[in-house]
Amino acid sequence: MRVPPTVFPGPEALGRALAAEITNEIEDAAHRGRPYVLGCPGGRSAHSTYTALANVVAARGTDLSHVVIVLMDEYVIRDEETDGFRRIDPELPHSCVRFGQVEIVRRLNAAASSGRGIDPDRFWVPDPADPEEYDKRIADVGGIDLFVLASGASDGHVAFNPAGTQAGTRTHVVRLAEQTRRDNLATFPTFGGLEEVPLYGVTVGVGSIQEQSKRVVMVVHGVGKAEAARRLIAAEHYEPDWPATILSECARPRLFIDKAAATGTTPHAGAGC
Repeated sequence: MRVPPTVFPGPEALGRALAAEITNEIEDAAHRGRPYVLGCPGGRSAHSTYTALANVVAARGTDLSHVVIVLMDEYVIRDEETDGFRRIDPELPHSCVRFGQVEIVRRLNAAASSGRGIDPDRFWVPDPADPEEYDKRIADVGGIDLFVLASGASDGHVAFNPAGTQAGTRTHVVRLAEQTRRDNLATFPTFGGLEEVPLYGVTVGVGSIQEQSKRVVMVVHGVGKAEAARRLIAAEHYEPDWPATILSECARPRLFIDKAAATGTTPHAGAGC
């Protein structure tokens, strides 16, 4: 099905709106005495949401002790001794784990009052040695309450799933597409060049996102994401050449874009706050 966009003036307004929704859901889950599971991408697209979420948590005094953060992906490298894969050093500036710990967990825990933050064992990352276990772990906790998604600007990758990813794909190790690696040069300027970007990643699959999420919100902003916005608005079903279109197959999907990304997409976009 097509997902109509909600258009915001800019990424900050988009982030504030989504952060308010997330906080409401976190507080509702606390009242119901159950965990709240938030699926999170790394990188630039959701940064305004994470910043706004910390601000709302601080203003409301929200308890986060029942929140589980499910990270989408991480770079991996081959282990020469086992010929398997292992996650990169989480201290590296381009580590998705580092991003999640610093930009999501640490930021939110600083905003929450003492004893009401996210426990370290509630920050989850897929293990390249046993990718399938990630899907089972998510299912065992009851699924993901909200998965925040982002689309690659030029190839539509979602998480590390490249163009050509088949529907139903679950958490797995994947060789990263060159375009995905080029996009990540902008996300992590500490890379000296394309040759420094890892060749592999462990990632939730498009099937993992579709099957495990109770609802999803795709965030797309900036003029560089205009093509991504156009493809997502037009999609009626999953299109393997643009994996972010899995949005159209998910439960309760929403598409949040800003005016810059909306340029030239549709005159019928709904207005955001």
